[in-house]
Amino acid sequence: MSPRRNHPKRDDAPPPLDLDRIKRGVGAVQAWSDGEWQVRNIPAGAATKAYRCPGCDQEISQGVPHLVAWPADERGDLTDRRHWHTGCWRARDRRAPNIQRGRGAPHYG
Repeated sequence: MSPRRNHPKRDDAPPPLDLDRIKRGVGAVQAWSDGEWQVRNIPAGAATKAYRCPGCDQEISQGVPHLVAWPADERGDLTDRRHWHTGCWRARDRRAPNIQRGRGAPHYG
């Protein structure tokens, strides 16, 4: 005699997790004053390279969660992707354009 089963046998196992999709983050379309943008969050575990944030011109270090944005319409392609600090992306409508200067340029302020 076999032991009694306390739970019904299930043939339908849950689908396996797509680890690549989880590492890439979840994408969304966001509308801003300059158009619609595809935006994808990059979790810390998937941030394997360093990037330069166009909002603050500072480095996004390896292992730092951030986001990637590119134009949502047909004018944009994957070469238009830019990696942003999350806070810089949210504040980009409130900031003036970042003026990049050389090290020897005078600073006013």
